Amino acid sequence: MNLNWQNFLAQHHAVIVEGIVQHFGDPLKELHITSKDTVICDLHQFGALRVAGEEAHSFLQNLLSNDIREVTASRTQLSSFNSAKGRMFASLLIWREEEDYLLQLPLSLVEVMRKKLSMYVLRAKVKISDASDERIMLGISGINAENTLREALGDLPSGNLSSLPNQHGRILRISETQFQIITSPEKAAILWDTVCLSAKPVGSACWDWLNIRAGIPTILLNTQEQFVAQMVNFDVIGGINFKKGCYPGQEIVARTHYLGKLKRRMYLAHIETTDMPQAGDEVFSADMDEQSSGMIVNAAPAPSGGYDVLAVVQITSQATQTIHLKSLQGAALKFLSLPYDLPSP
Repeated sequence: MNLNWQNFLAQHHAVIVEGIVQHFGDPLKELHITSKDTVICDLHQFGALRVAGEEAHSFLQNLLSNDIREVTASRTQLSSFNSAKGRMFASLLIWREEEDYLLQLPLSLVEVMRKKLSMYVLRAKVKISDASDERIMLGISGINAENTLREALGDLPSGNLSSLPNQHGRILRISETQFQIITSPEKAAILWDTVCLSAKPVGSACWDWLNIRAGIPTILLNTQEQFVAQMVNFDVIGGINFKKGCYPGQEIVARTHYLGKLKRRMYLAHIETTDMPQAGDEVFSADMDEQSSGMIVNAAPAPSGGYDVLAVVQITSQATQTIHLKSLQGAALKFLSLPYDLPSP
């Protein structure tokens, strides 16, 4: 995290551990505020890779699951980078800055994925660099988020996954109530103070919870190469283009789509437990003969207590069985409705 920015947040009572804002004094209260009010948070749990050079477009088009041609000055995109077996190495949020592409992903994966993507550069006129400290990324969410930002920034992007540059940097609209601002370290402090006139500052776990409730998965170190993109609903939320050309894992992803043989899907659930579930934790059901019936993708504390999770689960098991965390004796998953519809099995 940029040192000046870290000092600014600390002066505003942020508790920061390893560069990530944990909370502003009362984590549970902040979760309650997030569930019903407008909030702002620093998003340094995420970093970004900059892909630059005259062949950046074709380089990414040949590697990612979505059609990079649809990323423009006004359009952002969800996408994934997969193994040859179609398993996800990373989930990405992509936007443009002039001719460069910015790939947002968890901070813990930035260097890992920089090295992995660099293996494909060969003689291509492409440069991949860590841009995590070049920009400050802020998240604003809530029923009054749009009005708050319009008063502070003026015009906003008009549709979901749209983008708009302005004098402060760039605004990304994730949904009707969720926005990201990409700004410079020099402008971040003024912008923070302005938005905080109408929004409450909260820790990173609050944004993670919002993404879970929105059904937006984040691939982490513990879940790399665990899921085909459709398992985490990327086909539903716009992370796959089935008409573009080849990319690593494309044959597996396409076969899963056209032959309809998907056996596992991602669901939203609540777990009433005092031990926080972790990404990569297995889940079990009685019909699987002691074999795992799925895996936790993401987890975050819930405002009402316990934890909300995104979990990839055997479709037949989710429909007919009680699913338990870590073992058949573990806490049960209570399934909740996602904010989007899943295809019929």
